[in-house]
Amino acid sequence: MAPSERQKMAAGEWYVCLDPELEALRETARDAVFEHNSLSPRDRGNIGPALANLLRAGEGARIEAPFHCAYGSNISLGGGVFLNAGCVILDTAPVSIGSGTLIGPSVQIYCAEHHKGAAERRAGLEIARPIDIGENAWIGGGAIILGGVRIGANAIVGAGSVVTRDVPDGATVAGNPARRIGGG
Repeated sequence: MAPSERQKMAAGEWYVCLDPELEALRETARDAVFEHNSLSPRDRGNIGPALANLLRAGEGARIEAPFHCAYGSNISLGGGVFLNAGCVILDTAPVSIGSGTLIGPSVQIYCAEHHKGAAERRAGLEIARPIDIGENAWIGGGAIILGGVRIGANAIVGAGSVVTRDVPDGATVAGNPARRIGGG
């Protein structure tokens, strides 16, 4: 039997994102995100209950509203992680954010990469690439992290940067595309 689109997505192969099973999973995530974003801060706590059921979060992890994710189930947050308002995570592949990491406002984390061919894009063909952010990293506001990237522990990504390649432990990067400007 041929693998499902969900199985192909999880395996890092090209898959069709317009698949009904994937749409049902995204609908579950949209409902959880809506609940999270609609609750008052007192009622929401660190992470809204429905969203907390989708993703894995260590003690003290916190997600400010508004927040958006594609599936939620591919997101893992270490203890004490903070996602500021306006964070978007398109988690078509695993997104791991290490303990103590701070994510600034309006940061966008994109695992999905659409096909370069126009006909294939219209058909919904995409591939998912994982993103790993190490412990105690700091991602400045408005930064964009592209799929397949690893950001090392204690690294700093300057506000507004577009990260297209790995960032070593302790390094500081900034710009579009992000380039090393200091650190380890």
